[in-house]
This record gives sequence, C-alpha cells and structure tokens, in this order.
Amino acid sequence: MKPSTELFDLISTLTKSEKRFFKLQSSLQSGDKNYVRLFDLIEKMDVYDEDVVKSTFNGEKFINHLPSEKNHLYKLILKSLRSYYSETSVSSMLKQEIKNVEILYHKGLFEECSKFLERAKKQATKYEKFYYLFELISWEKTLLEEAFENGQFVDIDKLIAEEQEVLEKLRNLTAYHVLYSKINFVFRSGGYSRTEENARIIDEIVDHPLIKGKNTALSKRAATICYYTQGFCNIANGNTVIALEKYSRVKQILDEQPELRGDLAKRYIRTLAQIIQCQLELKQFTEAQSNIELLQNMGETEGFDTPDAASRIFTEITLSKIKSHLLSARFTEGVHALSEVSEQLKGNGGKLHKEVELRLYYYLAYLYFGAGQFNKALHWLNKVNNDNENDLRQDLYGYARLFNIVIHYELGNADLLEYTIKSTARYLQKRNRDFDMEKLVLDQFKKLIRATGMNAKRELMQEFKAKFDSILNEKHPTPVHSELSRSLLKYFDFPAWIDSKLEGKSFEESVHQRAQLTQKSPA
Repeated sequence: MKPSTELFDLISTLTKSEKRFFKLQSSLQSGDKNYVRLFDLIEKMDVYDEDVVKSTFNGEKFINHLPSEKNHLYKLILKSLRSYYSETSVSSMLKQEIKNVEILYHKGLFEECSKFLERAKKQATKYEKFYYLFELISWEKTLLEEAFENGQFVDIDKLIAEEQEVLEKLRNLTAYHVLYSKINFVFRSGGYSRTEENARIIDEIVDHPLIKGKNTALSKRAATICYYTQGFCNIANGNTVIALEKYSRVKQILDEQPELRGDLAKRYIRTLAQIIQCQLELKQFTEAQSNIELLQNMGETEGFDTPDAASRIFTEITLSKIKSHLLSARFTEGVHALSEVSEQLKGNGGKLHKEVELRLYYYLAYLYFGAGQFNKALHWLNKVNNDNENDLRQDLYGYARLFNIVIHYELGNADLLEYTIKSTARYLQKRNRDFDMEKLVLDQFKKLIRATGMNAKRELMQEFKAKFDSILNEKHPTPVHSELSRSLLKYFDFPAWIDSKLEGKSFEESVHQRAQLTQKSPA
C-alpha cells in the first residue's frame, strides 16, 4: 500500500509564522517529543519519502507505529492552527465567543454573559454571519428566562422579530447558494459547450425570481452571489458586456465592505478573475492589465495572505497573462514571456486544482501552436487528452480532441489522422457533444486528408470557410443556442486557421489580422 502523504501535504502548506507558532507551542509541552523530530524531517522534504523516515529513525521504538505517530502529529498541527487563527478568523472568534457565553451561563454569571453576547452579536451582524447570529439570539432568549425569574421584563416581541429577520436572511442566502451551485455545476462540468439539459438549467436560473427580480437579495453576502450568478448567466448567453457589469458590481460591493471582502477572499479573487476574462474577451487589454496588477497586490491584504489564496492568485494571474497573449495574437511573445511557467508546470502540475491544470495545459498548447511550435503544442495538449477525468470541463476535453486533429495535420501525421478523426467522432457522439460546428470540422478533415494536390486542398479550404461562415451567421431561437454554436471559437480560431491556409500566412499573422479587423469594425 502506498504511504499516506496527508501529513506531508499539510506541513508543506504551512507558512514560516505558522511553523514558528507550532514549535513554540511544542516547547511548552513536557515529555518525549518524537513528533517534533518527525516534523523537522518531513519539513525538509521536497517529496514525501517514507523510506527516508524509517531509515532516519531506525531502531527507535516510535517508528514501529509510524502511522499513529503521523496521525498524532497531524492532529497537533491542526490544533496549533486553530489556536493561531482563533484571533484572526471571524468564524473562529464567534465560535470562541459563543463558547464563552455558554461557560459564563453555566457559571451563573448572567451579567457578564450578556456583555459577551452583545459584543458577539455586533460582530456577527457586521460580518453577516447569520448562522452564528441565530445561535446568539437563541442564547439571548435563554438569558431572558433568567431575567424573568428575577422580575426583569423586556420586549420579547422585538427579539422575536429580530430572529425572524435573521431567519429570512439566512433562507435568502441559502436560496442564492443553491442557484449558484447549479450554474457553477453547469460551467464546471460542461464549460462553454453545453448539452440541451444544461441549457435548460441555465434558462431556469435566468428566469428565477431571485435572479430576474430587483432588490431580491436581503444582505450584502446574498447580493454578491446574486450578481455573480447573473454574470454567469450572461456569459452563458454570450452577453460579455453585461456579464462584466455584473461582476464589477460584486467587486464594488466587496470593496465598499473591506471586512466582508477579507472574509470572502476567494469570491473576490474569482470575481477579479472573471472581470479580467471579460475585459480580455472585449479586447480591453489596458483595463485587464490594471486588474491583473490589482490581483498581484492583493496578497498583502488581510484575508488574502493564506497559502490557498496565494495559490489561487498566482494561477489566475498566470491564466490571465496567457489568455491576454492569445487574444491579442502575441503568441511568439507569450512563449518567451511564459517559458518559466511551462517549466514550473512540468514538476508542479499535480498540485493545482484539476480545472486550472487543464486550462493551463490547453492554453499553453494554443500558445505554442500560434508560435508555430507544433511539437511543443502537442506535448501540452497530450496532457489534456491523456487525462482520464470524466466529469470536469467536458468542453475542454472535446475541443482538445479537435485541436489535436489540427496539430497532427500541421505535423503531417497523415497515418494517425484517420484513426484520430474516427475516435474523436465517437467521443463527441457518446457525450452528446457532436454539435454542428464539431461535425463540420470532422467532415472537412476527413476530406482534407484524402485530397491530393494543392488545388483540391484549396477548394476544400474554401468550402470549409463557406460552411463555417454559414453556421456562424445562422439565426438561433435563443441566446444560449447562439452561444452554443460559437463556443468552439473560444478555444481555437478555426476561421483564422483556414484563412492562414488560403492566404499563405502564419496562423499568428492571420489571427492578428482578424483581431485588427474586429477592433476596427463598428460595435
């Protein structure tokens, strides 16, 4: 059985100050401290190696029950982290205050108990922690019973009304979380290319009263989810301008509430990332660069200085920089600028979230392809195609297979192409993702690999271009269906590639030319 790496994974995320705090706490304990020696050894490892642990402590009694020692150390580190963050995390502070209220109540110190209760309620209200606020009001009602017994009568109706208001806000927030989870599932599973079922889910969310109505969010927390979900809905419908407005509204709310922003650091990071993506799609490169710099500087802000936040900031910045080079047709420049990133990924890819990992691999493949380095493009794309994930970002897996055909065509791998085209067709059909554009790409490449002579291939490319334009200009019954037909172009610019073949230009030149024409054309 492969040794567990959970302890190593936890230790590798610790900051210098967290390690120092753990060591300080450990120094206060008496008795043998084999766990500290184990900690020191694992801390120095780049990759966990249990054989090294066993050989280092060979002959010592505790090594005979290493799994329990590792588990003991794991729990001690978590205990240390709870203490370390007890004064910085709002939730930790409220939990601590509620425990203080409970202790003082059972000690019969009701006056002191009320003081702690009042202070905790202010914090819970300020940070919109409705779960804790509801529990604190329950304690307040308990204290009222003691007051009644002492002949002290207060307005119970006011407290009941406050409780009902908190419950309504809690229900409202929960309802928004459900809607967000649904549309988040659609994007995380299907991405931009969706099945009819996923399109139906999006339509239902768009028409939901909490999303469609005005002033339906009962708290700032709920409002951020509402606008963020509206942003998602508009992305699904191809309304990038409106999506940018919605995401910008989320940012505005959180900027106006710094304490809430720190508590919702991940949401703020994701919001900034979405704003940047929208601005890049709209060719607002200057504005996007400003927000990339803002995201870079967030690491020094309270709530954003955790290892997880730092990792998310780094990956979102990297993705944004790559996409900036892609959408501005600066492929060769991007390859040189981001060569260090590709080297880092060779050894650290497994540490990333799966979706981020897939997007980085795909974007790097596209970047190298645009720079004319087809073998390197194939190297990164194979990391997507060889992944055995079945549920995540089905659009990426499907588009990667279509992109794979283009790369092999450029490399002149005619022997592989016929099989690759057939296997791709089966893959898309099995997953109900063989949409009109996907079918067109497969059909045209079937013809291209069988064509002989430059004239025959040129005629097929002209046919390819005409059919592509026909699908792009086709009218659709809903915005979702219209966006569905165009979603492939978000991941590979087939029209630019076809033009490059017809005009004898590089793909980079063709994309750059099309980008200039798009910018000059009226909105």
